This record gives sequence, structure tokens and C-alpha cells, in this order.
Amino acid sequence: MPAYWVSFIEVTDPAKFEGYAKEAPAAVAKYGGKMVARGGKVQVLEGSAPGRMAVIEFASIDQAVKCYNSPEYQAAKKKREGAANCTFVVTESL
Repeated sequence: MPAYWVSFIEVTDPAKFEGYAKEAPAAVAKYGGKMVARGGKVQVLEGSAPGRMAVIEFASIDQAVKCYNSPEYQAAKKKREGAANCTFVVTESL
């Protein structure tokens, strides 16, 4: 069943964040992830929104978790340490 990895990102150090932004997409692609939305315009309907959002489609929650825990993604993640406050969730599709 398809699943969506949704990222809510508040960038605090744009220069440092660039290393993550350049490296993470390759890790996502390697594990079958497809970027659906990334860093575009956001319209808040209720509550508040972070500075950036990303939505990535995977074949399953297990595949999304496998990507997140992969050596490739963890290396990219290290490059955003101290550069952003993030919340990542994965949800199954209907």
C-alpha cells in the first residue's frame, strides 16, 4: 500500500541546510521514493505552517522507514543537524 513521508521543516541556517537539500534526494530515489511536493508555496488553512514542507511517495511505510534508516539518508541527515527543526511523519494511503 502506498505511503507518504511528510516533512515539516523550519530552516534555521540556510547555508548549512543546503548540504542536506543536495544529498537527501539521491537517498530518497535509491529507496524508491518519489518527490510529490518539495519547498513550494504553502497556503495555510488552519493552524500554522513551517517554512518548508516536503511530501514523498513510497511503495509502503516499511520502504519509507528503510530509506530513513539507510546509511545514505543518515549521512544527509547529519548535514542538517543544527540547520533546521524538523518533524517527519509517514502515513499510509487510502
